[in-house]
Amino acid sequence: MIYNREQIESLDRISRLKLINSVTGIKPANLIGTINNMGQTNLAIFSSVVHLGSNPPLLGFISRPKGTEFGHTYRNIEENGEYTINHVHPEFVKNAHYTSAKFDENISEFKRCNLSEEYIKGFKAPFLKESTFKIGMCFKEALDIKRNGTILIIGEIKHLILPDEAMAAHDIDLEATNSVGISGLNSYYSLKKIDDYPFARVNEVPEF
Repeated sequence: MIYNREQIESLDRISRLKLINSVTGIKPANLIGTINNMGQTNLAIFSSVVHLGSNPPLLGFISRPKGTEFGHTYRNIEENGEYTINHVHPEFVKNAHYTSAKFDENISEFKRCNLSEEYIKGFKAPFLKESTFKIGMCFKEALDIKRNGTILIIGEIKHLILPDEAMAAHDIDLEATNSVGISGLNSYYSLKKIDDYPFARVNEVPEF
């Protein structure tokens, strides 16, 4: 199957979204938890969380603009500067998926999708209790992507919570975390570890 640009543009909106959202392969499925200054919580699934650097430890994700009707995540982050990133696990993947529905701002996806809020002392934003791998983030900056009007939200890791059995010499075994991947708009995948290799050095590259 070969698509040219014109054929891609001729697809209906949902077909085009599914196709283009799948071309990068399996991405991490994360639920981002936020709260506004009125105490209203929000939980939304994202497949765009990316590593931006280790020192300082920065992560980014793509958001709708704050002025849009359903840009609750970004608005809440701007209000109080903190948010959480929570891995999705098979036990609640269906609940996680339906947080993508366009609920009104006064409806918490935690409650509507039967998921639980969890808090750490001194940190405003809600973590997801059902997740065993969660990250507390501090907002640092937002970069406008002019080509499509989206925003790259950049934050620094302040809390990192994960299972003891997933850690080995500061390396995370993602299969042991039982985290879920996502492709397109609605396809979810389990992760299976294939192998481990040493840090790549030129003088140690094997003959293939």
